[in-house]
Amino acid sequence: MKLLKLSLLFAVALVGTSLTPAQAQRGAKKSAVAVTAATISRSQPLFGGLTPAQAEQALGAQTITSLAGSFASRAEASQFFSRKGYEYLAESQPDTAAYRFNLAWVLDPANPEAYHGLGIIASSGPNPDATIDLLQQGVNLAPTNSPLLADLGASYLIRYGQAKKKKDLKTGTELLERATTQDAANAGAWQQLAQAYYYQEEYIRAWEAVHKGQNSSLSSVDFTLVAELLAHQPDPRGTFK
Repeated sequence: MKLLKLSLLFAVALVGTSLTPAQAQRGAKKSAVAVTAATISRSQPLFGGLTPAQAEQALGAQTITSLAGSFASRAEASQFFSRKGYEYLAESQPDTAAYRFNLAWVLDPANPEAYHGLGIIASSGPNPDATIDLLQQGVNLAPTNSPLLADLGASYLIRYGQAKKKKDLKTGTELLERATTQDAANAGAWQQLAQAYYYQEEYIRAWEAVHKGQNSSLSSVDFTLVAELLAHQPDPRGTFK
């Protein structure tokens, strides 16, 4: 599975139009020791697991005012920093990107792209749990966001590949079906959905998903998956042999 690749395609698109650690779980608590700007983890999602109030206190009122001062609202400033985060992701600078997404989050905890970007960064780690947690928070805020739904679904497929829990496969499939329903041109989501159908031995449906993704973007095709499909079921269209 190639969650990060899929998400970076979305990130580049955002740039063109304007664009975890396992312990960074929602509601994570810091110790009673005061958190300061010098001690927070700039490159870890949610500043290492802080609440928005903790992060804002650590950064300080002056910093927050400075960050938002050039914009009409904190929400607008948050959108700016999330776009910058995607730009740094596209430039393969994940630490710098994480800091921008963290700033977007603290400025507006209701900005789904802050969680999306941090989830993308978390996906480079071996444990998909933190990725799922972050992306789920984004989906909770934007339940019709096709790229978010697709990346969350793909993350469940990654976890299914590790633990083989049928619940993960079911959830991942449902999320990817929602993603393609929201945006029929989401080529990456179609390819991930093809993978989900392949896991379920629904080879005809998998081929259909491959071709729907191919129709939107030939570069989205996962040729490793195509080879695996061919071993079980010839391509009904005869495109791949």
